[in-house]
Amino acid sequence: MITGPKDTLKRARKLRSEMTLPEAVLWKELRTRPGGFKYRRQHPAGIYVLDFYCAAASLAIEVDGSAHDSERAAKSGATRSHFLRSQGVVTTRIPARAVLDNLEGVVLRIVEICGERIAKLKERRQSVTPVPLHHQQAGGAPPPAGGGV
Repeated sequence: MITGPKDTLKRARKLRSEMTLPEAVLWKELRTRPGGFKYRRQHPAGIYVLDFYCAAASLAIEVDGSAHDSERAAKSGATRSHFLRSQGVVTTRIPARAVLDNLEGVVLRIVEICGERIAKLKERRQSVTPVPLHHQQAGGAPPPAGGGV
């Protein structure tokens, strides 16, 4: 699971009590664990605080209001998304208006995305061939721990 330093954790705790109306409305639904997925609100991730996070699906959910429309916010969002991708976390962005106008549809789409992500993650794990700890050609098992060669 992704986390952050103490100052980010403190900021996340503070932001939980200052959620916007669309965030609060969405949290009311996500806290019921739709689709059986657990969500966290205002979750620290490095120096960033994610609006919502589903650890099982490695999915960040960002509710975007009009503050996210500026060029500066777009650049900051790109940097943030790059960091999250490097940690194996993908981001889905949801317009605040969509939360207020079609909450049920938004929640259904989030559950759908979580299901797709988990399927992809399982598929990836199954396609990776584990590397043996020793080579059969080298004469069998490695020497016991603490033993010399």
